[in-house]
Amino acid sequence: MTAGDDAALSSAPEAETVRSLAGPPGTVVWHRKDLRIADHPALAAAAHESDRILPLFVFDPAFYDERGAACDARIEFLHDCLRDLDRQYRDVGGAGLTYGHGDPLDVLARFVDAGWDVVASATPTGRYGRRRDERARERLGVDFAAGDGLVRDAARTRENWSDRVESWFAADPFDWDPRSVAVERVETGVDPDRVSDAYGVASTKTGVPTGGREAARERLREFTESIAEYPGSISSPLDAREGTSGLSAYLRFGCLSVREVHRYVDERAPDGRGKSMFVSRLFWNRHYTQKLLDWPGWLDRAVNPVYEGFNRDRHDPDLVAAWKRGETGFPMVDASMRCLRETGWLNFRMRALCASVYFHILQQPWRIGADHFYEHLIDGDAAINYTQWQSQCGLVGRPGLRLYDPRKQVRDQDPDGEFVSRWVPELDPLPTAHLDAPEKTPLAVQREVGVRIGEEYPYPVVEYESARGEFRERYGAVYGAAAARLGGEAIARRASLSGGIEAARSIAAEHGQPAALRGDDVAESQQTGLDDFE
Repeated sequence: MTAGDDAALSSAPEAETVRSLAGPPGTVVWHRKDLRIADHPALAAAAHESDRILPLFVFDPAFYDERGAACDARIEFLHDCLRDLDRQYRDVGGAGLTYGHGDPLDVLARFVDAGWDVVASATPTGRYGRRRDERARERLGVDFAAGDGLVRDAARTRENWSDRVESWFAADPFDWDPRSVAVERVETGVDPDRVSDAYGVASTKTGVPTGGREAARERLREFTESIAEYPGSISSPLDAREGTSGLSAYLRFGCLSVREVHRYVDERAPDGRGKSMFVSRLFWNRHYTQKLLDWPGWLDRAVNPVYEGFNRDRHDPDLVAAWKRGETGFPMVDASMRCLRETGWLNFRMRALCASVYFHILQQPWRIGADHFYEHLIDGDAAINYTQWQSQCGLVGRPGLRLYDPRKQVRDQDPDGEFVSRWVPELDPLPTAHLDAPEKTPLAVQREVGVRIGEEYPYPVVEYESARGEFRERYGAVYGAAAARLGGEAIARRASLSGGIEAARSIAAEHGQPAALRGDDVAESQQTGLDDFE
């Protein structure tokens, strides 16, 4: 997306338009992520306490100009979701969704000055969004309604966390009666199409799903019917495209609530491993979102201070660029990075592989890689993207790195070479047996098939074994100190482990010494299973 001329879109609605609304003031429902009208805590609260509501979405220039961190395809998916949300309000007899444009606080202030209350769903966020919400609460008195299953009212949020989340999943959804409230709308001359034109939103990604609740419900129905195939589909980048739920982007924008999905699957899916595995992923979704709520710094700083700046002194823009382009010489990494750029999606294992090679083998600063993923993923969710990157890179201080071998992943997850050949077509003529390590292909074979490593396809940008060994030595030299820091109250709270502060202290007691990592601690066979969110 390139910044366009937003002069064609003035700040809207204007104050005079808001003051001209007939009748007594009501409540503005400020939509941000929860782009639905069912199981919506803020909407339900507004409808129960007011006779008039006005659902509002504000197109914020900060998300559309050069400061924005979302690719055009994610913006277009958002616009689909907004069109669908407008239809949802109209389908229940309301006037539809009001679109605003400008600094959200300036737009909301016009309603507040005219006597309207404002309510929004409480949503963990970081950077700009967190500062925006804090200002909205302090300056305008915006009420943020909780109801997402996260723990906000406890000194130690992880105590009895699982029980509290289970109770939330089992509770009735937030409900409201459209017949009991007038759903108002203001014509502003702003809509998704005008915004796209003004800011030059034009995605070139392919295979991007249609956004909105209607598409989400259909995808949920299809997945539930085939959920038995889920366990065998999550690791292969080919099988995962159709075999996983495909709901991550819809959950990210709140077209469906996590609780809705849980209830639908619980009631309709056949019992079995597929159902239990998928339900566990919904708990993991809440687990990682809780982490961002507990400490917004996940987006910017290493959880464990010992790892702050790790790899920074090795920053090599050429290595980073090769990784982003999919030209590292490791075919599964390159195929995955090209797939990410082209489609805006990867299954979890390939996301983990690319992060592992970036941080452990190329030894580059983690945030550059995490930001690149967040920009290109259609389902880019700060709570999951950045916590997963830090966990994958090993920046928390827990024992056991998840270090992926890119050659082994070709053999295990793409044995027929379909994924690699699809995204790295220059290797298509190469015999499948050589796709895990093309640089080792005999020269006679290269000449025979017309693929010359070093010309059509690059040699690996680093030597894998030596880079892996070097990283293990560097990481192991400080791991004991990092484990010890994890036991401190402040760092333990940051880490927000599922076992709480006691789990962090246990790690510190067992591993908190300046000793090198044992070899088995970083073997792929010892990976902790944090698995898929697809």
